Amino acid sequence: MPMRSMWKGTVAFGLVSIPVHLYTATESHNVSFRQVHREDGGRIQYRRVCSVDGEEVPYADIAKGYETEDGEMVVLTDEDLADLPLPTQRGIEVVEFVPLEAIDPIVYDKSYYIEPQKISIKPYVLLRDALHKSGQVAIAQVVLRQRETLAILRVYADVLVLTTILWPDEVRKPDFAFLKDSIPQVKPQELNMAGSLIDSMSDTVFDPDKYHDHYQDALREVVDAKVSGREITVKPVEKEEEPADLMTALMASVTAAKKSREAAATE
Repeated sequence: MPMRSMWKGTVAFGLVSIPVHLYTATESHNVSFRQVHREDGGRIQYRRVCSVDGEEVPYADIAKGYETEDGEMVVLTDEDLADLPLPTQRGIEVVEFVPLEAIDPIVYDKSYYIEPQKISIKPYVLLRDALHKSGQVAIAQVVLRQRETLAILRVYADVLVLTTILWPDEVRKPDFAFLKDSIPQVKPQELNMAGSLIDSMSDTVFDPDKYHDHYQDALREVVDAKVSGREITVKPVEKEEEPADLMTALMASVTAAKKSREAAATE
C-alpha cells in the first residue's frame, strides 16, 4: 500500500527553505480486536451525547473545550487554533545541532519520513549529506496535530527522518523507595560475572530480524482455531529450577548463553 502524506510544509535550515511532505514511518501489525457483546458477538457502539441537552452530537459539531479552574468551559474552534501566531505552524525549524548520543532515548516519541517536493530536491540532498557528514542530528521545533513539539532530524536509509521528542516536563522522575534506602553491596565477583554474561550475549550490530513476535503468532493461532472450530491446545511451559543464589544464577546464565551462541553458529 503506498504511503500517504500526513503533513505538508517546509524545513527551515538557516535561510534555506525546503518544501517537504511528511509520512508516518512506522505501523502496527498487531492483531486488532473489537468490543462485542459476549452473548451474541454484536459490536458495541458508542454514541457522542451532549451532557447538557442529552442529544447525540454529529462529529462535525464537535469542538475542543478547555475547562478553567472555576469550571467554565472555553470552546475553541479549528479556526482559533489555526490562527495561533507560531513560526513553526507550517514549518520544521532547525534550531541547533548536537551529537545523537547527547539525547537519551527515553524522550523519543514518533518518527516520520521526510520527502522533498520536486522543486526542493537539491537543498534537501544538501541538508541530508551535510547532516550525515557532520555525524550530528538537528534539533528542530514543529507543530503537528495542533501541538508544538521538539524533534530531531537525522538521516536513515538515505532520507531525512523527523522524530518527535518529549518536552522535559513530560518525562516523569523515577521516585522509588529503594533509591532512598540502604542498597545491598554488590560483590566484585558478582559484578565480574555479570560482565561476563554481558560479553557472552553481546553482538557488534543490532539485527531486529533475528527476533520474532511469539505473542502475535500464538494469538493468531487461537483466532484461526476459533474460526475453524478446532480445539485450542496449550503447550505446557517447562519451569526451570531457580538457582540457590545470585552467583549461581549468573554462572548458569553465562553457560546457557555460550551454548545458545554455539548452537546458533552451527545452524
